[in-house]
Amino acid sequence: MSTPSSDLDTFCNILSRCKCLAISTGAGLSAGSGVPTYRGVDGQWTKINPMDVVSLQAFTDNPGRVWAFFHPKRDACIKAQPNAAHHALASLSVSSVRRKLLPNLIDQTKSPLYITQNFDGLCRRALDTALDNAEKGGEILDKDTRQAAHERLIEIHGSCYRFLCTQCKALKTRFDTPLADIFTNEDVVEQAKNGEYTIAVGQLPRCGGSQWAGSNRYGQCGGLLRPAVTWFGEIPEGQGEVVRNLTKVDVLLVIGTTSLVHPAASYATTVQKNGGIVAVFNLGETHGDDKADFAFYGPCEETIPKLLERLAELNAA
Repeated sequence: MSTPSSDLDTFCNILSRCKCLAISTGAGLSAGSGVPTYRGVDGQWTKINPMDVVSLQAFTDNPGRVWAFFHPKRDACIKAQPNAAHHALASLSVSSVRRKLLPNLIDQTKSPLYITQNFDGLCRRALDTALDNAEKGGEILDKDTRQAAHERLIEIHGSCYRFLCTQCKALKTRFDTPLADIFTNEDVVEQAKNGEYTIAVGQLPRCGGSQWAGSNRYGQCGGLLRPAVTWFGEIPEGQGEVVRNLTKVDVLLVIGTTSLVHPAASYATTVQKNGGIVAVFNLGETHGDDKADFAFYGPCEETIPKLLERLAELNAA
């Protein structure tokens, strides 16, 4: 395989001429916000077997251990703030920014397809900020425009704010924490995460919340909740929409991901098979970079804003 180019100006010229842009992001995007990554030297999967805490079998065998892994991670996501890379990418959902940076898009009414493997909610929070700031700046954004921008952001691994009842199948959105009193005991949670303590099912988050009083109504049935995130072996969300769009993409930005987890790992191949260009933005070299057309290394919160700043400079020249 040939070495990918690191010529930023050349890539900016390609990006400026692109007709259909897509973005695919992974855990490295949120590293600058303090959210731990999964792989690499200090990745979470070097410390615990993922099949013990992020699989349906693990949840079936020991739901308390899965929750003990997930809940502190959710708390970290809630406390984290979108970084400069999140905000830069979210700005592309604003029509005036797209017209300035990506003047040759076939459909200027649509935001670029934005696929994220992250369930931390930071991409969506940055999107809300971008839309709010655009409106304060005088851009007219009605409810339908905002909804359309959000629909172009696909969280293929779910969200730390959504939960599914294993009994009545109600899908819930919750922003509060803790989701159950047991999670206030950090020592117990740590022991449970390591498989040294078993949290009783009755102590875990339930449909209807901690105040559940025996109702069996839909959405209030008292059933055990599970995080509405994609575990190993499960089908990611929104794949139909992703596949339909990727065949039209002529430039794909792959940001903060090792490209080891499928189906996200196949996105670059799909784009290249259809004649598109793939550019990788990661902290350092990762698996599959040799197949990319361009590769830019460094913290995403530095490289992504730099990309858009240079793109604006060249477009204005």
